[in-house]
Amino acid sequence: MAAPSSPAAGIRHVQDLPVEGKRVFVRVDYNVPLEKGTKRVTDDSRITATLPTVRHLIERGARIVLGSHLGRPDGQVKREYSLEPVAARLAHLLGQDVTLADEPVGDGARKVVSDLRDGQIAMLENLRFHPGEEANDEQLCRQLASYCDVYVNDAFGTAHRAHASTAGMVKFVTAKGAGFVMAKEIDFLSRLLGDVDRPYVAVLGGAKVSDKIEVLDALLGRVNAIVIGGAMANTFLEAQGKALGKSKVERDKLAIARNFLRKAAEHRVLVHLPTDVVVATSLDGEGAPPVSVDAIPEEGMALDIGPATIENYRGVLTAARTVFWNGPMGVFEKPAFAAGTVAIARALADNKLALTVVGGGDSAAAIAQAGLADKVSHVSTGGGASLEFVQGIDLPGIAALRP
Repeated sequence: MAAPSSPAAGIRHVQDLPVEGKRVFVRVDYNVPLEKGTKRVTDDSRITATLPTVRHLIERGARIVLGSHLGRPDGQVKREYSLEPVAARLAHLLGQDVTLADEPVGDGARKVVSDLRDGQIAMLENLRFHPGEEANDEQLCRQLASYCDVYVNDAFGTAHRAHASTAGMVKFVTAKGAGFVMAKEIDFLSRLLGDVDRPYVAVLGGAKVSDKIEVLDALLGRVNAIVIGGAMANTFLEAQGKALGKSKVERDKLAIARNFLRKAAEHRVLVHLPTDVVVATSLDGEGAPPVSVDAIPEEGMALDIGPATIENYRGVLTAARTVFWNGPMGVFEKPAFAAGTVAIARALADNKLALTVVGGGDSAAAIAQAGLADKVSHVSTGGGASLEFVQGIDLPGIAALRP
């Protein structure tokens, strides 16, 4: 379903909602990584992102009910996916108690919610412990809605999912709106949909063409150039007749890749592919000297873009006035194969004239790792959600907030 010309149309901001003394359900995205064994939160950036919304509600005397999922418990109670360490981390960051219910819904959850006083916070246990969350079950929607007078969505990372807590329950709550995170996401990503400053360049990386072909197709009608890296570039290179050695290639997607390149030419969209790559015989090996994409050894795997490609991509991004980036240029978790991804992050940070939007996921991790997150216009909190948004798809979690 296509988004309206202004995705934010009619959506109220949490600042404009009547929250004083009211129970406010806030859907947050606290799907954070936990350390094995200790269950300590190892990256609290998704929690800290919501602090402006939570603090705003505390200051206005709201009775706050937080709802989130964690991991994939598949509708079953699995203690390793408990939100207990998340509640503890939030309490530490806020300097006040956060009461965790021992279930997402039920008598225990209802008591925790009804005991709230103005400015206090309760967190429901992992919403995905209930099979009705992902099924968008109406009974669960009504139960969750009964816990609040006001609904606020601050979980952009789950906005592309039509689940009970992101979409279904909203129709049973009279007052609804966007938190600070959601409002900022809609604002920046909407700028990529209308008239943009040109050239508009999309940088897409990651492992699979199959994960990105829909966004690639959608962007053909919007962008001036597409820069491709990561293992998905291998599939395009093989589609052009290159020999990729032992590189990861989706051979069942070669026809799709060829068809995309043909369509791009028809749309007069320039597609930039690597001209040289960093190869190794294993992920644990050091990178060999970069080689031309026409000279990849039989035992070699292309694991990052090479220096000539970096220079070419840097030139394209320096000239750009609007950039959307989603997906790394190589296996950036390994220092030997991180140079290409870091170079993209640096090129975006150096371009002070462009609107530069990083589309969540690995790209967000990479730009944070490079220490450059505050040097771009916007880093999205949602990888899958931002990809769907820039295609012009109306996300269920955003559509539910409109009047």
